[in-house]
Amino acid sequence: MRENEFIKICKIDELKDRQGKRFLVDDVDVAVFKVDDKIYALSNLCPHQKTALMYDGYIENGKVGCPVHGWEFDLETGKLGDRRGIDTYEVKIENDDVFVKVFKKEFTW
Repeated sequence: MRENEFIKICKIDELKDRQGKRFLVDDVDVAVFKVDDKIYALSNLCPHQKTALMYDGYIENGKVGCPVHGWEFDLETGKLGDRRGIDTYEVKIENDDVFVKVFKKEFTW
């Protein structure tokens, strides 16, 4: 894993407005969305039953809804209402290339 490093995932024109796309970035499953010319990157795993389909979710009112369970997560924060929700990742654009900085979730049980 390349900590604190942005990794190129695609060109902006490969993303369709309000339609997600799935990427594996250093073994992290990421859902990427373009909404009104802004790019968002979130965990592709819904915490309900670890379903990896967030990229196929519907976009409404600044949120992405899980296509399986209907849970809605804020595109900016990943929050589910006032609860934690899912991870979000930093995005940057350079010369029409989309880069994302991911991190692996470390469990300390």
